[in-house]
Amino acid sequence: MKGRTDIVIGVQWGDEGKGRVVDVLAADAGVVVRYQGGANAGHTVVVDNEKYVFHLLPSGILYTGKSCVIGNGVVIDPDTLFEELDGLAARGKKTAKLVVSHAAHIVMPYHKIIDKLAEGARSEGTKIGTTGRGIGPCYADKYERIGIRAEDLVNPDVLRDKLSRTLKIKNDILTKIYGADPLDFDEIYEKALAWGRRMEPMLGDAFLEIDEAVRGGRNVLFEGAQATLLDIDHGTYPFVTSSSPCAGGACTGSGFGPSRIDRSIGVAKAYCTRVGEGPFPTEEMGEVGEELRQKGGEFGATTGRPRRCGWCDLVAVDYAVKVNGLDGLALTKLDVLDGFDEIKICTAYEIDGKIRKTFPSSCAELAKAKPVYATLPGWKCDISKCRTFDELPQAARDYVKYIEDNAEVPVVLIGVGAGREDTIRRGL
Repeated sequence: MKGRTDIVIGVQWGDEGKGRVVDVLAADAGVVVRYQGGANAGHTVVVDNEKYVFHLLPSGILYTGKSCVIGNGVVIDPDTLFEELDGLAARGKKTAKLVVSHAAHIVMPYHKIIDKLAEGARSEGTKIGTTGRGIGPCYADKYERIGIRAEDLVNPDVLRDKLSRTLKIKNDILTKIYGADPLDFDEIYEKALAWGRRMEPMLGDAFLEIDEAVRGGRNVLFEGAQATLLDIDHGTYPFVTSSSPCAGGACTGSGFGPSRIDRSIGVAKAYCTRVGEGPFPTEEMGEVGEELRQKGGEFGATTGRPRRCGWCDLVAVDYAVKVNGLDGLALTKLDVLDGFDEIKICTAYEIDGKIRKTFPSSCAELAKAKPVYATLPGWKCDISKCRTFDELPQAARDYVKYIEDNAEVPVVLIGVGAGREDTIRRGL
């Protein structure tokens, strides 16, 4: 019997709680696959009142007896990967089997340096808001075909040849463009060989691990980092990430054909947040934004910087539903809205005096968008102990139904707290 395959995708600007959704759904999966992004993403999971933040490890890593896969579409910072594994070991945690694709690219020291220098050189108004983790420069090398892959770390002669050619280019950039010091070949080469020695037992044909699992009747869960509106092609370019978090990225980032995907589940907060630069039509700059930030704990899992906060944007959600072909939504942090008398929700934009219900493909147009709001009554009570939809107060149920009706997909999971148990499942 064929196993089921699901993709979990962020539908806003990231930080929607994909990690906690994947952690819940991973109970029914045999394999959890991370298919894109790098250590610039942070997925937070709370289990038995203990908090875990994963930047590279798939969110299913805490389940023993399962497999976790880091696919070819991910760019790996080995130091971060080892730090996460060592952190779990220090806490006495047994983990799922980990398979790392031979074809995954490696974030090298020069990627991080160039990332920070390039961002620092941008003038105000043109900064992207990069985390400085070297993700963009690593993906650039991948597509320029001068990147270092995981397989190269365990092939010393290949690594020496590739690194010597690439480092010459990078040192020219560092010294001639940024006036920085050149990097030493031997130091980087030895570091990369040490990475390879530790990573070698983890390396494998990731796509085969996934294929064999499905053929053997095991369910597979694909986990995206970042989100639809940060997609390099479909997001608010240039204020985007360097990979494809959308559903199509799950296929190219893992080696699994699109016709074999059964369901795509989008994750949305009950409100909206964004980290970094770029347009954000529903952003609240005053007391409402600060209340959402404090109640929702809206500080980046990777950088710690405060997230920009605002009301839920159904124009953006509708766009994500269409781009990804979503079959359902997981709505997280509904409990953060407990204390509001009224809750606004964006149903359209006003752009140059015209009402528009579709998400602009132009970032310049989006920057001019003014939100058109519907106002719904709040419920003014604690919903964190609710475990079924019917236990929610009527106003909370009406809010969820309003999102369903406008997005034209069912809300199949509702988060009312940070833990695994703080979840209402509806059809999943």
